[in-house]
Amino acid sequence: MATAAKARFASEEIKPRIGSRILADKEALLSGDYAAEIRELLEQRGVLVFPEIHFDDAEQIAFTSTLGKFAREMRGEDIYKITLDKSVTATADYLKATIFWHFDGFSSPMPIRASLLSSKVLSEVGGNTEFANTYAAYDALPEDDKAMLEGMQAVHCLASTQLDIDPQPSYAEWQRWLEMGRKALPLVWKHQSGRKSLVLGNSAHHVVGMDPLDSKGLLIRLRDWATQEQFVYSHEWTVGDLVMWDNTGSLHRAIPYEVNSKRMLHRTKLEGEEPIL
Repeated sequence: MATAAKARFASEEIKPRIGSRILADKEALLSGDYAAEIRELLEQRGVLVFPEIHFDDAEQIAFTSTLGKFAREMRGEDIYKITLDKSVTATADYLKATIFWHFDGFSSPMPIRASLLSSKVLSEVGGNTEFANTYAAYDALPEDDKAMLEGMQAVHCLASTQLDIDPQPSYAEWQRWLEMGRKALPLVWKHQSGRKSLVLGNSAHHVVGMDPLDSKGLLIRLRDWATQEQFVYSHEWTVGDLVMWDNTGSLHRAIPYEVNSKRMLHRTKLEGEEPIL
C-alpha cells in the first residue's frame, strides 16, 4: 500500500534553494490525499511545478480547493485570465507592471496564501515567469543586516508599481493611483510558523523614516540580494503546465512579451491565512 501511494505522488528538487517538480497524475492531485504534503512542500520550496498536467478550469478550481480556502477574484470570478488583451481582461493595463518583481495583495489584511497558474497559450518571445524565494534570501542575510532590518517598515502602494511603466503621469492620473491606498509593512515578515521572509517588490515606495535616496538605495540593495540566481527559478512554460507559488514567501515577475501576444495563463488563488507582522 505504501509503495503504491508513493508511486502516485513524488517530488524532485529543481534548485537547492527554490523549486520542486511534482510527479503525480490528475487523479492523485484531485483526490486531496496529498494536500498536506503539497502545502508543506510549498512553504519549504517556494514554487511547485506540475508539468503538463493539463487541468481544465473546473479541475484547477477543484485542485486549488483541496489546498485551502478558495479565493475568488475582485469581480467574483473563479478564474482570472492573465493576458494583455483588454477585450478579454479589462484590467490588462495593470498587468504591464508584472514584469517587475512583486508579491500580490500588499494592501489586503492578509495577502493571498498562494497562486496557481496554468498555461493555455504561449508567447512567441519571452513570457517566462520568474520566482525568488524570500524565505531563503532572509535566512542567508548577514547577521548585521538582520539586526538593522528589525522593526523597519516600507510604505507600499499601487502608485509605486505604476511609476515603473509610466514614470511621468499626469497629476490627475497620479491622484487616481493614490486613491487605491497605501500601507506601511515591515521589511521582515515574522510568520506564525516562526520563520521570517523579506517583504519587498515594486509596490515598496520608501522606507519609513529614512532619507529618500538612502531609502531607495536600501530597497534596491535588498531586491538585488533577494533576486540573486541562487534564490531564483525561471519557469519556461509548456502548454498544460501548472505552477503554484507561496505568495507569502516569494516574489515573482513575468519576463517581457509582446503586447499583442496571445499568451494566456489562468490563475486561481488561496485566501490569506495570516497578516504581515
